[in-house]
Amino acid sequence: MKNNNKSSLFKREDGQSYLFPFILITSLFLLWGFAHSLLDVLNKHFQDSLHLTKAQSGAVQAAAYGAYFLMAIPAGIIAKKFGYKSGIITGLVLFALGAFWFVPAVAINTFWAFLLGLLILFCGLTFLETVANPYTIVLGPAETSASRINLAQTFNAIGWILGPLVGSILIFRNESEKSILELFADAVEKVFLGTGSVVQSVTQAVEEHTSNSALMLPYVGLGILVVLVLVLFLFAKLPEINPEDGTTTENMGIEDKSLIQQKHFVLAVIAQFLYVAAQTGIGSFFINYTIEVKDLGLNEMQGGLLLGLGGMSLFAIGRFTGSFIMQRVKPGTLLGTFALINTLLMLFVIFCHDRFGVIALISCYLFMSIMFPSIFALGIRGLGNKTKTASSILILTIVGGAIAPALMGYIGAERMNLGFIVPMLCFGYIACFGYISNRIKV
Repeated sequence: MKNNNKSSLFKREDGQSYLFPFILITSLFLLWGFAHSLLDVLNKHFQDSLHLTKAQSGAVQAAAYGAYFLMAIPAGIIAKKFGYKSGIITGLVLFALGAFWFVPAVAINTFWAFLLGLLILFCGLTFLETVANPYTIVLGPAETSASRINLAQTFNAIGWILGPLVGSILIFRNESEKSILELFADAVEKVFLGTGSVVQSVTQAVEEHTSNSALMLPYVGLGILVVLVLVLFLFAKLPEINPEDGTTTENMGIEDKSLIQQKHFVLAVIAQFLYVAAQTGIGSFFINYTIEVKDLGLNEMQGGLLLGLGGMSLFAIGRFTGSFIMQRVKPGTLLGTFALINTLLMLFVIFCHDRFGVIALISCYLFMSIMFPSIFALGIRGLGNKTKTASSILILTIVGGAIAPALMGYIGAERMNLGFIVPMLCFGYIACFGYISNRIKV
């Protein structure tokens, strides 16, 4: 008898429904998406408030994404030994501690204090991502695991929209007396219609620094929200399901090979490292790039709103539609095509540092949307009982985000557009990986 209702997405063969655990897990995707994208606002804010160079401000991403290098393996060990729930609770506790640390960090008011808070916070996110990604796989039938992951990632994309939007409103709120909608409308008009004039100079915007105390509201608010989610997890009953029970183990003949001998996995690890580097670098200097286009006359808040309501909205749309496109196009082909498009868009960003370059920069988020899950899926296919270990290593590659911002800041110290040669090269490799992956047999 067929069971095609929506609840079958979360029902296993024994008839038990895992809808409520999935809803709880999905909230984690939204929270860490918010925390990740909020970094892009912090990067520009610290350049102004603490008088940092672009290369120095790259330490924001280095502290955050370096946590993945430090904690990915310990997180996997703890989750394996004590279960999913323990891993999640540990992650949420660290997440909350890092967020609340911004209160004393504002009082200390030095760069290292803020970096320490980010390091603690992202150690927590490392636990959450290491546990939540494979956990979504087992909360229902194996054949619908991809649909559950895509659904959870959709809420992650919503978090990526809210981060720069809320961050720009709260952190850069002293820069203009105009309403948020007026600021965003002005930014869109200047970028897409080319009719705007310089209503206020970039120099004036930079001189009107906001205090670091502006950071307390978004981070304390985030910490309170994390505590509420933590309480829910403390009282919730989460099923402990063997990961192998929720994944297919076809092509088991390759299990006599080590992961380093799996060509598709090794290439995927490199691709994932470069993707995270590219995405993080683009987000880190999105605001810098837009406000350096003096003919547009954008300020920091308008740049942040373009990132949140423009780029991240396209990112979310891409996540929504990507799974449907993949029903007709091979994932490797779609990944390669989107990465190739982004390589070309980066050329516009580098050589057309004007409103057309800004449009290209915003557009690249649409084509980045499918890259992380596509690379992840292509990397672990056919690995059987090595899937868990492979997944942990792919999460470890998020450390790529710690390197690109500092490198881009150094290259683009005088002209930010030149720094975007780094993501251009990253997308070039990802395009090659996407097309080659179709030819690799596993």
